[in-house]
Amino acid sequence: MQDWQGKIVVVTGASSGLGRTIATAFAARRARVVIAARGADELQQTANELCAAGYDVTAIPADVTRQESVDALLAGVIERFGQLDVLVNNAGRTARSAILDATPEDFRDMLDINLLGVVRMTRAAAPHLLRARGHLINISSLAGKSASRYLGAYPASKFAVTAYTQQLRLELEPQGLHVLLVCPGPIAREAPRHAPIDTHPGQSLPADAYKPGGGVKLNLISPEKLTERVLRACERRDPEVVMPGKARILFAISQLSPSLGDWLVRKMTS
Repeated sequence: MQDWQGKIVVVTGASSGLGRTIATAFAARRARVVIAARGADELQQTANELCAAGYDVTAIPADVTRQESVDALLAGVIERFGQLDVLVNNAGRTARSAILDATPEDFRDMLDINLLGVVRMTRAAAPHLLRARGHLINISSLAGKSASRYLGAYPASKFAVTAYTQQLRLELEPQGLHVLLVCPGPIAREAPRHAPIDTHPGQSLPADAYKPGGGVKLNLISPEKLTERVLRACERRDPEVVMPGKARILFAISQLSPSLGDWLVRKMTS
C-alpha cells in the first residue's frame, strides 16, 4: 500500500461533491492537500471544516478557465511546498440540451472548462509531477465513453478528455508519471455542486433528462466508494477506473456494433 504521508495533492473543483470527498480521503491518509475552486467563500469554508477535523488542507481559489489563475495556483503550491505529487483534475460542469439546440458557443464554453481546464492544469503541473514520478488523475464520465441523449455539448467535452488522457498516458507513463482516467456514472450528492446547465431554457426535453446522468438507469454511485477505487488504482498505477464496471460491456458492444450499442443506450436512458 502506498504511503501518502507528506505527499502534496492538488484537487480542483474541491469545495464540495466528489472533489471534496477525494481531498478528504487523501488528507485522511496524511497527505498535505490543496483544494481549489472558483468560489472563494465556499472553498475556504470547506478548508476550515477539514482543518477542524485535523487534516492538513489549504484553500487556494482558482479558475481553470483562466491561464493566469492556473499559473498562480501552481506557483503558490510550489512556493509553499516545493513539490507536487498528485493532481486531481475534477473541476467541470454538465448540461442539458437537445443536440441540435447546442450552439457552437455552447460547445466552446463546455470545452473551455471540461477539456481546456484539464489541459491548462496538466501542462502547468506536468514538470513537477514528472519530477515526483507522481499521479495525474482526470475525472471524466461514462459520457466520455458513450454519448447519451439530451446532454448537449457535455459528451463531446468528456470524449475529448478521454482521448487527451490516453495520449498523456502513452507519452508520459514511460517517463514515470501515472496517468489515471476516471469514468463514473451519476454520483450521489446531498445537493449538486452545480445543477445541470439548461443551455436553452424553454426547450422541450423529457423530465428524466434533468435527472443525474441524464436519466440513465443506473444506481447512484457513492462518492466514498468511487474515491476508494481511485486511491486503489493509484496504488496499483492502473490506467482507468470505470464505475459501474458493467458499463464496459456497453462500451465493447458499441465498438463492435454501433447499432446495437445505440439501441442499448436508448434502453438504458429515458
